Amino acid sequence: MNLKNYWASDFPASLVVFLVAVPMCLGIALASGAPLLSGLLGGIIGGIVVGSLSGSPLSISAPAAGLTSIVAASILELGSFPAFLLCVVLAGIIQIIMGFLRAGSIGHFFPSSVIKGMLAGIGLILVLKQIPHAVGYDVDFEGDESFFQDDGQNTFSEIIQSWDFLTPGAIIITSLSIGLLVLWDSRLAQRNKFFSIIPAPLGVVLVGVLVGVVFNHSVPSLMIDDKHFVDVPLLNESESLSAFFVFPDFSMWQNSKIYYAAVTIAIVASLETLLNVEACDKIDPFRRITPLNRELKAQGTANLLSGMLGGLPVTSVIVRSSTNISSGAHTKASAISQGVILLVAVLAIPKILQMIPLACLAGILIVIGFQLTHPSLYKSMYSKGWGQFLPFITTVLAVTFTNLLQGVFMGILVAIIFILRSNKTESIILVSNGSNYLLRFTRDISFLNKANLRNKLLSIPENSEVIIDGSQTNFIDADIKETIEDFIKEGSARNIKVDLKKIFI
Repeated sequence: MNLKNYWASDFPASLVVFLVAVPMCLGIALASGAPLLSGLLGGIIGGIVVGSLSGSPLSISAPAAGLTSIVAASILELGSFPAFLLCVVLAGIIQIIMGFLRAGSIGHFFPSSVIKGMLAGIGLILVLKQIPHAVGYDVDFEGDESFFQDDGQNTFSEIIQSWDFLTPGAIIITSLSIGLLVLWDSRLAQRNKFFSIIPAPLGVVLVGVLVGVVFNHSVPSLMIDDKHFVDVPLLNESESLSAFFVFPDFSMWQNSKIYYAAVTIAIVASLETLLNVEACDKIDPFRRITPLNRELKAQGTANLLSGMLGGLPVTSVIVRSSTNISSGAHTKASAISQGVILLVAVLAIPKILQMIPLACLAGILIVIGFQLTHPSLYKSMYSKGWGQFLPFITTVLAVTFTNLLQGVFMGILVAIIFILRSNKTESIILVSNGSNYLLRFTRDISFLNKANLRNKLLSIPENSEVIIDGSQTNFIDADIKETIEDFIKEGSARNIKVDLKKIFI
């Protein structure tokens, strides 16, 4: 590791990711009905273990919002958190096996337009979900990505509701945070060495803490309640590290529900990881490619360890990963460092963490979200044609109004429809010169092209000569060959002469 590059890029980025990770780990644990410390432990293990074993240079792993409903339902159904931890252990083992079976290659089949749509959708969710926190309405947990919330609200109704609970101090801190981030990124600031030493989000947090202290001690009208700050559980001196650990209940191994939950967690966590890692590779400034099978093994090892020690299941998470990238990280040393910092900070300085206003973090996440869903991305995708734009915009809307996995699957469905449509209309070309016809296959032909082939053959009139050219294909489906055979037999009665080129029937 190059220490100079580490201190200049990876370490500052890890500090920023750590600041964002604390409230999100706690919020996801709260929403899952799990102990708050289990969320922090998941974040620590995700950072250190996955960061060490993964081949992804910039992805951050931690408890994911997409698993909250599964975790909550599993804990409720199994009756205890230790029983659920056994599911996490088994899910980790399943993921390791999937890695050795090379199941990670599934990630290479996600269309680029869908991955970009997922990133834009997550960016839009970040902006919308942080608006209530930005104005001081902190009812929904940090890290929530679902349109429909557990409290009966949805993303838009939550925003409308927040305007009845405005907190002037929080609004000022959010506005100041966004303004500082814009200033930090300006050309004027880039000429000043100070702005290049300290990452913008870290500087914003320091200013936010200072302003929050001033408001609460000197400006009563702008005072911010404790509920608007990061709420880190405090450990007694006698508890220290031992308070983190809850161990799995291995006596539940005969309960069939354990295995159902384990398989569900393994599949969902693996899919989210593969999607997020592919997305990270898309926005990696150095365009590096993550080995996906190794990633599954790393995730499985982390989940095995997390379940053994009392942590929530982890996946690659795009919000913290994009924060890592936008903060200037270059290598996976950033992921490892933020896990170590999270461990040390929770044990040593929880009271200092409690001084961070949620409005300050909201300002940071709004700017990151806007960068992910920047209007230029929509313009670029539109310029590529409907075949790229419709899967992209479908994914954006579906991710925003459902959740990440459902949104991606809807985007993939639209992409498949366009692929089939393209395959149907562009795979077979029919041209003519008088009574001479050339029917050429431009790519491999399957049963999906059968109807299109029949229509083109039926359009050929009597007393014609036809060349059917398969020289540009490597594969011709048996149904296609049978259709050609039928045409040859029928054509003899209509005085149509057929010549086959590189087609063997």
